Amino acid sequence: MAAPSGTLNCEDFSMFQEALKLMRTIDDRIVHALNTTVPTTSFKGKVDATQTCKELYKSLMEAHSARDRAIKTCIAQTSSVVSQLCEERTRDSENMSLIKQLRKEQTKLKFMQSELNVEEVVNDRSLKVFNERCRIHYTPPKVQ
Repeated sequence: MAAPSGTLNCEDFSMFQEALKLMRTIDDRIVHALNTTVPTTSFKGKVDATQTCKELYKSLMEAHSARDRAIKTCIAQTSSVVSQLCEERTRDSENMSLIKQLRKEQTKLKFMQSELNVEEVVNDRSLKVFNERCRIHYTPPKVQ
C-alpha cells in the first residue's frame, strides 16, 4: 500500500500536482484500507489487527515523508531558478521576457509552497482516521 515512487517534475506545475495526487493515493484510500484490513469485533480472531495497523502506519509515514521530501526538493529547485532570474533582472531590467519568466517562476514557487500546507492537512486527516480505528490495536511511536 505504499505510495508510487519516483521524482516529481518540478518544471511543470500541473505535472507536479498530478504526481502529488498519485502519491496521495494512500491517504485518499485510508478509510477503505482500514475497513478492509482492521477487523470488527466479530472478526477479531481472524486477523492480527496490531500487525495490520503497524504496517499501515509504516506505509503512511513513508508516503508522508516521500511527499514532503519531493515537495521541498521542488521548492528548492524553483527558488534557485527565481534567485538566478532575479540576478539576471538586476543586470537587464528592461528585458520583458525575462521579467515575465521571473513572474511565472515566482508564481510557481508560491503554488509549490502552498502544497506544503495542503500536505499538512492531508497528513493530519489521515492520521486522525488511522488513530480512530487503530488506537486500541497499535500505538505509533511519538514523533519528536
